[in-house]
Amino acid sequence: MLHKTATRNFRDRWIGYIYELQENICQALETADGAAVFHTDEWERAEGRGGGGRTRIIQHGNVLEKGGVNTSVVYGAVTDNMRRQLGITGAKWFAAGLSLVIHPLNPYAPTVHANWRYFELYDDTDQVADRWFGGGTDLTPYYLFEEDARHFHSTLKIAMDPFGADLYPRYKKECDDYFVNKHREGEMRGIGGVFYDHMRPADEADAERLLRFQQSNGDAFLTAYLPLLEKRKDVPYGAGEKYWQEIRRGRYVEFNLIHDRGTLFGLKTNGRVESILMSLPPTVRFDYDYRPDPGSEEEKLLNICRTPVDWT
Repeated sequence: MLHKTATRNFRDRWIGYIYELQENICQALETADGAAVFHTDEWERAEGRGGGGRTRIIQHGNVLEKGGVNTSVVYGAVTDNMRRQLGITGAKWFAAGLSLVIHPLNPYAPTVHANWRYFELYDDTDQVADRWFGGGTDLTPYYLFEEDARHFHSTLKIAMDPFGADLYPRYKKECDDYFVNKHREGEMRGIGGVFYDHMRPADEADAERLLRFQQSNGDAFLTAYLPLLEKRKDVPYGAGEKYWQEIRRGRYVEFNLIHDRGTLFGLKTNGRVESILMSLPPTVRFDYDYRPDPGSEEEKLLNICRTPVDWT
C-alpha cells in the first residue's frame, strides 16, 4: 500500500492539469459566444470539511444560454451515510476533477456534458487503500445531424485508440447503458459518447498511463464539441424548435436528479449544491404525455435515443 504522501506529487500534477484544462475550455467557449464571459466563484467547503473548488458559470450569452465548467479538490472523512449510500469503505477520501455542462441557446446546437476525475481512499493509518480514475463525455442533441454524431464519436475514438483499440467500443457501450432514463422504457438522454469509472492502476507505471489516458480524453473535448457549436449556433429556428428543446431538457433534468451518480455523490458528501446542480438547464417543459408528430424531425431524434448507434 502507498502512504497518501507518496501520491501527493501525482495528485498535484492532476490538479494542475484540470485547472489548465478549465481555463482553455472557458476561453474557447467565450470566443465562440462572442459576448458573455464566465463568472468565477471560488468556494471552500463549510463546517471544517476539506477543500473547495472553482465554479465558472456563463449565462445569457449570444450562443450559450447557460454553462458551467467547474473544478473541485475536496477531501474528508468517510461518513456512515457514504458507506451506506455509496458503498465506500475506509477512513478518509480525496477527490479532484473537472465537470462541465453546456446548454446552447439554439435548439439545433447540442448540449454537451463531460467530466474527468481522480479519487483516493485511505485506511485508518493513512495508507492508500484504493484509487481510481473515471470520466467521459456525451452529447445531447435536440435535432439529429448524423455528420455531427460521427465527428463527435470519431474524435473520442481517436483519443482512446493509442491506449487500446478495445477501449472506445467498451466505454461507448458503458455510456449507452448509463445515460438512460430507465423509468422511460430505456430512453437515452442523447446520442452517447464514452463513460468509464473505477480505472484502478496496477502500479505506478500504470498510474502514469492512466493519467495520460485522462489527459488525452480531456484534450479531445474542444476538438469534439466546438466545431458542432460553431456550425449550428446561427441556424434559424422558431418557437416550435424551442418548445421541443425544452421538452428534451426535461428528460435531461430527470436523468440528473434520478439516476446520475455524480449528483448523488456530491449531495451525499455534503457538496456545494449550486455547483452540483449547475448542470440543470435554465428552461424546461414537462408536458403531460407529450409525443412528437409522426415522421417529424423530433420523432427521428427520439427514435435514435431508443436505439444505440455505432457512429464510427
